[in-house]
Amino acid sequence: MTHRPPRPFRVLAPALAAGVLLTTAACSDGDDSGPDRADTTRVSSSPLAQASPAPLTPAGARAALVTEADLEDDWNQVKNAATWRDSLLVGKVDVADFLTGKADAADCQKLLDRLYGDDLLGKPSGASALTGFEEGASRLLYQVAAYDRAGLDSSFSWLRSLPVKCDQFTATDESGAERTVQVTERSLPEEGDARQGLRVTVRGTSGGEPATLTLDVAAVRVGTDAITLTNGGLDGVDGDSTEQAVKLGTARLKDVQAGRTPSADPGELD
Repeated sequence: MTHRPPRPFRVLAPALAAGVLLTTAACSDGDDSGPDRADTTRVSSSPLAQASPAPLTPAGARAALVTEADLEDDWNQVKNAATWRDSLLVGKVDVADFLTGKADAADCQKLLDRLYGDDLLGKPSGASALTGFEEGASRLLYQVAAYDRAGLDSSFSWLRSLPVKCDQFTATDESGAERTVQVTERSLPEEGDARQGLRVTVRGTSGGEPATLTLDVAAVRVGTDAITLTNGGLDGVDGDSTEQAVKLGTARLKDVQAGRTPSADPGELD
């Protein structure tokens, strides 16, 4: 099996980011009268400030998904990604592990449940699409979806809190077997309007043998749309693939939002 050589990342056009900044300025606090009100009116009336991406469609969500060509190494796309479930993520969190009690335990339980259910940011409010890739014993699950903005902001706040709230805890499955879960922050490329990365490690047993599941978990917001991915397996994580998917996946989503067709060649400059 041959390895694909690394490809240069695409250069992203700054127009969308500029529109986001101007729109934010238009929403700044101010009295209903006076200079602040007048300045806000002038900014919000500009064509650039009024421009916003069209709602994500099912076809657009599918077009924004990363492909084999976007990922380095020997990832192969699969057809059954929506059925993937890892039993090591199933378990009831032990509240006794938490000094602050039930609140933090509930957040950690939500993390396990959402990783198992493939809805890291909650249920999408609009179009969504999902794909998956395999490389040896590793899996990369990738999703693009539209969300309610308030819910999306809440989900990102929750993700940012997890390395502190859930740094290490115990979960017990139905048979009484215990798993030790560790959650740390994982840096991501500076892409999108907001981003959060985690490294999740679950130590337990699989098939009666000791096993360690290691996952990169990433979420990137672009407007009210977001990409999420999990990458890893029992043999560890290919971190370069996580970063590649974040960079090129964000570029694809921005292309779709701007009404462009994402390039089939990830080395092509925009």
